[in-house]
Amino acid sequence: MDILQGEIFRYYDHFVIPFNIGVWVLFAVIVYKYVRWFSRLTPEDKSLVGRGLFSRKVFGAVGEVVSESLLHRRIFRVDPLLGYMHMSLALGWFLLIAVGWVEASMHLTEGFAPLHAHVFYKFFAPSPAGSTAETVLSNVMDLLLLFVLSGVALAWFKRLRSRALGMKRTTKHVVGDKVALAALWLIFPVRLLAESAQAGLKSIPSFLTGNLGEWMVSALGEGFVSGFSAVAWWVYSIVLAVFFVSMPFSRYMHIFTEIPLIFLRRFGLRSREQRSAFDHFQIEACSRCGVCIDPCQLQADAGIGNVQSVYFLRDRRYHNLAGEVASNCLMCGRCETRCPVGIELNTLRLNSREKFSALPADDRYAYVATADRSSGGGRVGYFAGCMTLLTPRILHSMERIFDTAGEQVWWADRDGGVCCGRPLKLSGETEAARRIMDHNSLLFARHGIDTLVTSCPICLKVFREDYDLGPVEVLHHTEYIQRLLSQGKLEIGKQDILYTYHDPCELGRGCGIYDQPRDIIRRAGRLAEAAEIRDNARCCGGSLANLEIGESSQQRIAASLSYHYRQTGADILVTSCPLCKKTIGRSFGEVKDISEVVAGAIRQ
Repeated sequence: MDILQGEIFRYYDHFVIPFNIGVWVLFAVIVYKYVRWFSRLTPEDKSLVGRGLFSRKVFGAVGEVVSESLLHRRIFRVDPLLGYMHMSLALGWFLLIAVGWVEASMHLTEGFAPLHAHVFYKFFAPSPAGSTAETVLSNVMDLLLLFVLSGVALAWFKRLRSRALGMKRTTKHVVGDKVALAALWLIFPVRLLAESAQAGLKSIPSFLTGNLGEWMVSALGEGFVSGFSAVAWWVYSIVLAVFFVSMPFSRYMHIFTEIPLIFLRRFGLRSREQRSAFDHFQIEACSRCGVCIDPCQLQADAGIGNVQSVYFLRDRRYHNLAGEVASNCLMCGRCETRCPVGIELNTLRLNSREKFSALPADDRYAYVATADRSSGGGRVGYFAGCMTLLTPRILHSMERIFDTAGEQVWWADRDGGVCCGRPLKLSGETEAARRIMDHNSLLFARHGIDTLVTSCPICLKVFREDYDLGPVEVLHHTEYIQRLLSQGKLEIGKQDILYTYHDPCELGRGCGIYDQPRDIIRRAGRLAEAAEIRDNARCCGGSLANLEIGESSQQRIAASLSYHYRQTGADILVTSCPLCKKTIGRSFGEVKDISEVVAGAIRQ
């Protein structure tokens, strides 16, 4: 015991106390959170973890950790300079730790060397670097420190000129995040000064700290530098301690959460309609980088700046989520496609709403048990959906398409019927939504259809994700029409009309349907693409998912979208969603559903 104590105090100075306190606080809180989160996973999720740990999925997870947690590949796609900033801080600090451990281990070989002896190696280094390997490592460490410092400089610059790094807006941080951020920004400049002073006093050769230290001694005097060095090491230890203590309670918890999230996601874990322990891994993996702010049309077009995903996740993590923040979201998915961590933002937003729903699933929905206003008969079923019934031209166009193709169709709701249930689900009334889904599932089974076609992307998404329809194939009418054209059951003539196409959120980002409508339009005329399409397409603003937005805000979003599409010079804007058609039609001019384009181009 005495020998061990002697070895520990061999590498000891009072300034290491704050650092050690910070390390132990960080370690204790991280372990507590991990144990708590993992213990509360559902049995099904625990089973997925158990199977995943002994599968090839581990290798994929390791690759993703390197590409996203260290290299930040997704942020590079947003802006190369922004990606470099994040990479230099993450990869640079990681390499400083790894290479620094190798460098320190070359000297700290006698007995036990505590953690702080490696971290503050330049202070405890017994002599100047002697061998070629030691000199090379010392210069490599300087190069890595310079690499990290360049990222810190860019982070400072981003606060002043964020547009230069591809961001129109940056995150508004709470006090705790500001404290952690200030500590992080100070760590490496203070480290540079402390190590440079020590290198100057001990004549340790290296191109950065060695030369800077040599200059400090010659310009300021050895006595001054000696006193400055003592203060600098204290400051370095304190800022590290402040950062470590604040990390688990600030945005920087993402450093220790993103990695297990990547593994768990690779193992098949997902967030659900109801809150679960897995949600914690997603919520606390958010670094609040702010990449999700610019794509949000509520911010850009409606001037609503406190409900974006970065603020929603922050408020939910700190148990400070208000109903107006949870509900004021288009849930269009633009932010989710940009999230560098791949957080399931829409699902988390959805499962946060149930606690704000004040409407019980009572006898208001008892009517669905006997509701069946269907008509016709055939192996193909058509579910128009509420919004299609409010845009009768789509309904009439589909009727003509079916008749021309000679399809025998069972009409689920031509004369009215029961909603698909997704609007209720989006509002947080999951129990009521489930009643409606169960009714519709029985209805479809009772009429024995093989294929279910719908014109509403909202219905399509819920049919595919939340219904158990067995062997029934679910198609959007763009998929179905393209199939009819490819099979020769439907023929249309190409006209000299210039169209532009708007990707509905639920159809594009929600269901991945992009090519089928474009193929149909090119058969009917010419297509002029807008600047933002497919995954990056804009929302019309009329989303049923937003329970708070006002009429004026919806109109501003739609007007901005219309301006965006008018730049194509197209005669007609085509979309594949009845809700989008109604919303965009207020400000664009002539807007048609793709079924109307096809019905009007049918060859007699």
